[in-house]
Amino acid sequence: MPDRETMPSASAPEVSARAAALPQEALRIASGYAFSGPALHLGALLWDGQCLPDAQVRVPLAMLNRHGLVAGATGTGKTKTLQLIAEQLSAQGVPVFLADIKGDLSGIAAPGHPDTRVEGRAADVHQRWTATGFPAEYYALGGIGRGIPVRATVTGFGPLLLSKVLRLNRTQEQSLALVFHYADSKGLELIDLKDLRAVVTFLTSDEGKSELKTVGGLSAATAGVILRSLTAFEAQGASGFFGEPEFDTGELLRTAEDGRGVVSVLELSAVQERPQLFSTFLMWLLADLFHDLPELGDVDKPRLVFFLDEAHLLFDDASEAFLESLTQTVRLIRSKGVGVFFVTQTPKDVPADVLAQLGNRVQHALRAFTPDDQKALNATVKTFPKSPYDLEEVLTNLGTGEAVVTVLSEKGAPTPVAATRLRAPESLMGPLGQDALERAVAGSPLYERYARAVDRESAYERLERGRGAKGPDEMLDAAPGRGGRAEEQQSMAERVAESGVFRSLARSVGTQIGREITRSLFGTARRSGRRRR
Repeated sequence: MPDRETMPSASAPEVSARAAALPQEALRIASGYAFSGPALHLGALLWDGQCLPDAQVRVPLAMLNRHGLVAGATGTGKTKTLQLIAEQLSAQGVPVFLADIKGDLSGIAAPGHPDTRVEGRAADVHQRWTATGFPAEYYALGGIGRGIPVRATVTGFGPLLLSKVLRLNRTQEQSLALVFHYADSKGLELIDLKDLRAVVTFLTSDEGKSELKTVGGLSAATAGVILRSLTAFEAQGASGFFGEPEFDTGELLRTAEDGRGVVSVLELSAVQERPQLFSTFLMWLLADLFHDLPELGDVDKPRLVFFLDEAHLLFDDASEAFLESLTQTVRLIRSKGVGVFFVTQTPKDVPADVLAQLGNRVQHALRAFTPDDQKALNATVKTFPKSPYDLEEVLTNLGTGEAVVTVLSEKGAPTPVAATRLRAPESLMGPLGQDALERAVAGSPLYERYARAVDRESAYERLERGRGAKGPDEMLDAAPGRGGRAEEQQSMAERVAESGVFRSLARSVGTQIGREITRSLFGTARRSGRRRR
């Protein structure tokens, strides 16, 4: 790749000599963004109503695993900011994950179209704009959409995330965890939703009543609530999101042959009516990465930067356990080289414990049309460091493609607050054409691996085959390859070794003190034999 301004060198210059003529306060702000190492260019400083192109606003590449927030009212340019950051990360060899909720990020693979607005913006901020496409991979949740299907097994998803999707309360969440534990102990694999429904149905049946008593703390009434929630969930068409082949999140860490990071675009526009599902699935992807990746500590550049759009959906009606696990995941995944950016309308959409961990902030305009809007504006202003700007006024008067920025410097300290006119993305600012998108998906080396769903024997088939037996042990014995009592005793060690809990414990041996010895922070687990990266 040619050396271009949007791909800064390892020794970026300090404040431009021409910047010495800036107003003193503007010069002080600009000096806070004069980093010596690799950095992404966000745009140029706005001061006293003027754009000052000699005062560049940047973010150090090494600080992008310290997480961030991109916020702002609808229509203020958040999506283009994601695109701008993703392009530069890719150019620096960093893979990126983008949740494409509106369906207009697929154009990142195609060169952009120059027009008067793009040329005017580039001239304003002294950007040498060059139409450029970036390597991209397209995914679709559960195969609903045009991308490569992304599925999870029920066991892989885990009880905590599934409880969030099913909108279970705290007691029901704990009871669902007991169902998972029961299935694990009996060697009943939970691959798709019908597997989980079969296990709960059995426990609430006449045949399973005796077993229900052994599952401490799980009442028949609560099991019935879980069963009804599962049935309603399946009726909404959710079955396609769970099953095999389960997506290997290591695919998100790839780079292209030319060294640029692959931009993984998950199309979510086709499932917008299921916001709880797609937001929780995004959290599953992040939790799974946390589960698998080794510790790195401080890094010169992130291993992956992950953008969670419509982030407020993660926190709506979330249980205390879910929020606790999410907060801990965000806190700890930084040391594994993964940066997480939450994308939402206002900082108040994000719990304080999570917000406190977001060192990089790009805040687009907010509107104050109602008393609630005014409260949100006041709360947003309070989340920024002290500044010479009147932030309340600035935030309500920013134009599209402008934002208030503060990031972490190379030393980890917050930079001065900078009102910024952002650069223009160099890839296509809109959706890729349908034919081009379909060709990209069909031509992907991952297509054959994930395109076709597989329904192998698991809990549902085993319990169906055992119907009419006198008890659960006989039901399991009725499955192919399972004999009588002697064979059951002989295979007990094997069964335990295959369980998700045992595999997670085995993975935990020898790791650093203080790491969780559970399936994972979200109760997720993986079957044996997965590819590791």
